[in-house]
Amino acid sequence: MSDALNQRKQDHLRIVRDDAEVDRRKYYFDDYRLIHRALPELDLAEVDSSTSFMGKSLSMPLLISCMTGGASEELRTINRNLAIAAEATGIAMGLGSQRIMLADESARASFMVRDVAPTALLFGNLGAVQLNLGVTPDDCVRLVADTGMDALCLHLNPLQEAVQPEGDTNFKGLAARIAEVVQALDVPVIVKEVGAGLGPDDAALLVEAGVSGLDVAGAGGTSWSRIEYHRDTAGCSPGELFQDWGWPTPRALRLLAPHRDRVALIASGGIRNGIDMAKAMVLGASLCGMARPFLEHATVSSEQVVDFIAQLNRQFRTAMFLTGQGSVAGLIGNTSLLVSPP
Repeated sequence: MSDALNQRKQDHLRIVRDDAEVDRRKYYFDDYRLIHRALPELDLAEVDSSTSFMGKSLSMPLLISCMTGGASEELRTINRNLAIAAEATGIAMGLGSQRIMLADESARASFMVRDVAPTALLFGNLGAVQLNLGVTPDDCVRLVADTGMDALCLHLNPLQEAVQPEGDTNFKGLAARIAEVVQALDVPVIVKEVGAGLGPDDAALLVEAGVSGLDVAGAGGTSWSRIEYHRDTAGCSPGELFQDWGWPTPRALRLLAPHRDRVALIASGGIRNGIDMAKAMVLGASLCGMARPFLEHATVSSEQVVDFIAQLNRQFRTAMFLTGQGSVAGLIGNTSLLVSPP
């Protein structure tokens, strides 16, 4: 099984690189416009993009979303370059699915990044469906302890699993399993989708389960459905048909806003620049995640990742300045900054 999992991760990277249409580029955030202040009454040099999330200080509300990890030097290099950059710039980072750590000892090295990111906010990651397939709360405790993560992301990917040739599709009773993991761990549990979004019914179940954060991970960016379509050599997968299925990220944020008093909202899925980040914050997110935009940089060097983060920071701070907001707190949930809410 471990060889198959490693090959799957390599296939995912290859497809993302080879097929530009995997990034759906729906630009759903373009439907929203922020107010422009000709008199912002601010000095741009004093605009403060820093924030805190789950007890750690961040230079800006940016998360390198969960991507990859496995038993290959390329995957190890990608994760370490990302981790080095996250530490250097003071942002958060998520690891790829750690299921393979339970099956293949040689894959562990790609997830061991604490030595190069000793203070960064780091999230572990595991497919929630694995809780129905033999992975226990104790396994989750061990994964967190082994890697020194600050929180564990359990990802929900029913669409990806449904169109995948070897997909695991028993999602029955998962809310109760997630609640068991919440009780077992001493660190927060975040639940994320992987490109089809979380809706209000999902959020209600997960809030009841006691999770600390919800990453809406909506439609509009990378389509894992399309990726799995490419992997089906038999040509039977409906992945292309469903490549744009799900809640667009801005819509999901608006629908989940009533839960902000009980859980933190993370926005990912189609966020591609600092303006998108500012819009996501206005719609209620406390943190914004990107994955694909980092991948090409991470295959080159950590320095290139750092440069990209600096670009995003300048874009985000400029958006803050032009809306008259000197601090991140002034953005979060402040829908008065929308010109005309759709």
